[in-house]
Amino acid sequence: MDQFEKYIRDNKQVFNDHKADRAKIWAHIEPHLPTNKPKVIPLWKSPMIGKAASVLILIGIATMVNLTFFGNGNSQTNEISQELQDIDMHYKGLVTYQVQLVEKNKQLSKADKEEFLSFMVELDEEYNDLILEMHSSLDNEQVLEAIVSNYRKRIELIENLLQQLNESKIKDDHYGYIL
Repeated sequence: MDQFEKYIRDNKQVFNDHKADRAKIWAHIEPHLPTNKPKVIPLWKSPMIGKAASVLILIGIATMVNLTFFGNGNSQTNEISQELQDIDMHYKGLVTYQVQLVEKNKQLSKADKEEFLSFMVELDEEYNDLILEMHSSLDNEQVLEAIVSNYRKRIELIENLLQQLNESKIKDDHYGYIL
């Protein structure tokens, strides 16, 4: 043990007797602090915050009134949306499969494929217009029927094209077998 540690242990009581005088310390620090205090406006007393809170309250009330009085229309819209999703899922699978058959068909020329696919693009655009109409229209059943009709036109076009290709293939095959 060195001398310093021994001195501290021996004079332990002397060190405990002296406590810092906080008032005296603060009296020396306070004159060095800046005297001008910044102007503090509480956030809730700001006129801009009051206006924003008023607008939020009005929006909340309007939303509650809308849900209370016009909430019944949403269930009908949800039913139609679900029906549209079911129709889309069914017909998109069929159309996509048949379009792939046409694209992979080796009997069609590139120009024929492009012409056919341009018809399909036109029907897609018509479909997108019908979807927009569905969201803004009051008579959703007619629009839904038009969407189904659009899908049926696509499928019918593809089936007719594939049937013509198969018929021409059968004729070519029979032509080659003469007995």
